[in-house]
Amino acid sequence: MTMAAAMQSRTAQSPARSKASRIAHVDIIRDLAEAELVWRALEEPGHLFTPYQRFDLLGSWQRSVGQREGARPFIVIARDAEHKPLALLPLVLRQGSGVRTVCFMGGKHTSFNMGLWNAEFAAQAVAADLDALIAALRDQVDVLALTQQPRRWHDRQNPFALLTQQRAVNGCPVLVMEPGGPPASRISNSLRRRLKSKEKKLQVLAGYRYHLATADADITRLLDWFFHVKPARMAEQKLPNVFAEPGVEQFIRSACLAPRGDGRVIDIHALECDDEVIAIFAGVADGQRFSMMFNTYTMSEHGRYSPGLILMRYIIDRYGERGYHSLDLGIGSDDYKRMFCKDDEDIFDSFLPLTLRGKLAAMAMSSLNHGKRLVKQNQMLFDLARRLRRTFG
Repeated sequence: MTMAAAMQSRTAQSPARSKASRIAHVDIIRDLAEAELVWRALEEPGHLFTPYQRFDLLGSWQRSVGQREGARPFIVIARDAEHKPLALLPLVLRQGSGVRTVCFMGGKHTSFNMGLWNAEFAAQAVAADLDALIAALRDQVDVLALTQQPRRWHDRQNPFALLTQQRAVNGCPVLVMEPGGPPASRISNSLRRRLKSKEKKLQVLAGYRYHLATADADITRLLDWFFHVKPARMAEQKLPNVFAEPGVEQFIRSACLAPRGDGRVIDIHALECDDEVIAIFAGVADGQRFSMMFNTYTMSEHGRYSPGLILMRYIIDRYGERGYHSLDLGIGSDDYKRMFCKDDEDIFDSFLPLTLRGKLAAMAMSSLNHGKRLVKQNQMLFDLARRLRRTFG
């Protein structure tokens, strides 16, 4: 990209607006490398963001998956009068049917979508700030499709909770933990006893162990196993294999190997013995919250002893003992998630039209998502939809 082109793509002065807004400039950046410095600075302690919005995770997704899908970086940086970054929105532009749609980076691989915010600004943000931010995008975007946003993160409000919104299609069960609390406050003693009884069948295996993978060789070995077993597991459940989509394996391998502090951008927890990997759970952590991204367990006879639930117990205790406040197992209310996660994350979608064409698209997107949510809430409709997908999908 030439310097002139970079400058042209980068800066769009926000139009006249209320003096109530602290936002004085809005930059639109079309190149990941150009946004990296500001992006990483907003990942430092004292800022508000979820671990799904880290540069190393979304950068890997964009290079491996987004680019293949025709999604182009559309990174929005809001600054104050002193040019200090107040917020960065990690977005992509998708074009189809004559509509320019901007949505969050990460596609179906991020449970939560959010901007990266200066914490003080996020706490004080008002509607005029969001108006100023969105107004700067009007000549380049028809509709903003901002889905799966948490209303709050670490007990602080997501500024986009001020936007017009609707309930997200899928819920997300969450386990709220008392930092330093006793084990029974995280998992009931009765469930612990049941899992301990099952685990006795696995503990006789040579080299049986739980661990967090830290060495590159271990991470690669576990991922090799995952990409071999997961397709068989999904076929057994008659589910489409999203991990076979172009670029997805490359994205996951890259993020799992990318260093972050003393861990990785995506951490892999494993239950295994000398002869086989029994189960893995992989997810993102930020010191207060662990969120699962993907998992699977062995196709061997050892799978009947609930290794996934046993591994989940180890993970919950690990983070509970380290002072974490919460943990989730990803979007969707599967039965096994409800065994551990009794509360629900409050998440919402916003479809915001910026042009007349965008108004029609926003109405369609909103209606579609509302319909999907109604189907998911009605078990009979949900079962019918699943049978139809298996028949015709």
